[in-house]
Order: sequence, then C-alpha cells, then structure tokens
Amino acid sequence: MAAPASNPATPEPAPRSIFGIPTNPQEGRDPFYPNSTRPYENAPASKKSMGDVTSLILKGISGPPDHRLAIINNRTLAVGDEQDLTTPQGRIHIRCVEIKDNSVVIESGGMYHELKYAPNP
Repeated sequence: MAAPASNPATPEPAPRSIFGIPTNPQEGRDPFYPNSTRPYENAPASKKSMGDVTSLILKGISGPPDHRLAIINNRTLAVGDEQDLTTPQGRIHIRCVEIKDNSVVIESGGMYHELKYAPNP
C-alpha cells in the first residue's frame, strides 16, 4: 500500500468569468435566442459629446515644467487626463491635450479648444 502524500498540491483558484454585453452581432449573440436583436437595442451611447466649452474656466496652472497641472472648473488635470465636468448646460467630457505657460488645450467631442488663463484683478 502506498504512503499518503505528505504535501498535497494546493488547488488553483478557478478563473474569473468576465461578461460583457455585446453592442453588435459581430461581438456576440444571445445563446437562447440567436436571431434576436434585443441585446443590441440598448447599446450604451458614445461618451463623446459636443458640450459647450464656453463655460469652462481655466482657474490656474501649477507644477514644474515637466509635470504641469491645470485647474479647470475646480478640477485638476494633467496632460492625458480625461474628466466629466459639470456646466450650466450639462455634463461634458474633456481630455487635457497640452498645458502651456498661460493656456490649456483640451479636446471635447473631437474638437480642440484652447482655454486661456485670465487672473482675477
């Protein structure tokens, strides 16, 4: 009779299943109703919006030249950061493209805009 193993192998954790709702038939289909278009009817809308950037205010620029930070509508952003900002016209999604000495270039809805810094008197 064989002796029992003194150090049994530790069981590996089961892999996590990741589920995403398909947005079109090429991404997947309902396995129970393969001809149904129901999964694609409520696809989330794109986050890109043509928001009104005229209400965005550049309140300040700080940091060393190699790592600038911009404060837009009381939110701090670095180059490459994306943020949803609340404006009187609603929420808009922006991305910080470039921070210059006295201005910031942002992208919103595929359009580029430059916000200039105007200190309060």
